Amino acid sequence: MIPAWNTEGVLPPVRPGVAGHHPDRSPYKASLDAFVDAMGTSETRLHIIKGLLAFRRAIHETGIQTGFQWLDGSFTENVETLESRDPRDVDVVTFFHVPEGETQASLVAKCPRLFDHAYVKHTYKVDSYWDVLGLPIREQSVRQICYWYSMWSHRRTGTWKGFVQVDLDASQDPFATQQLIQAQANFGVTP
Repeated sequence: MIPAWNTEGVLPPVRPGVAGHHPDRSPYKASLDAFVDAMGTSETRLHIIKGLLAFRRAIHETGIQTGFQWLDGSFTENVETLESRDPRDVDVVTFFHVPEGETQASLVAKCPRLFDHAYVKHTYKVDSYWDVLGLPIREQSVRQICYWYSMWSHRRTGTWKGFVQVDLDASQDPFATQQLIQAQANFGVTP
């Protein structure tokens, strides 16, 4: 379950009411439909979520089926109150297993636009980054994960915050799509 924004307008880095060393902390593991429910609080946000779901569909179409995504950025903050603006996109790191019979290079060759940062941001409203699971641990991998965790655990102001983790499993997407359609109907938005 994703906790509510705290008084500072961010997801708390540790779930309120538990000890600081408790495992119920950021990144908060949640179902994709729970993410839609928690963050789909405006028409703009629903438009971004629609892009996120389309991005996930494109990922699955390449054959990538296993892994998880970290979801963050101003999208997971109450940026409407904090900065008097709508979120522009959702930040996503996709940690994935390369499908059997594929390589990283063959995936990029098969679908170069999916790995084109500018294209993905423009098309899906997703600020997208990638990391491959199942490879031997390299110093660079450790540095990259530390980078994401340290950058995503703070606002630019230095405020500690949390973020969300969802599974990459495509079976979650139909439930999230239904949640999106219901939320759009609640806002009077045509899907």
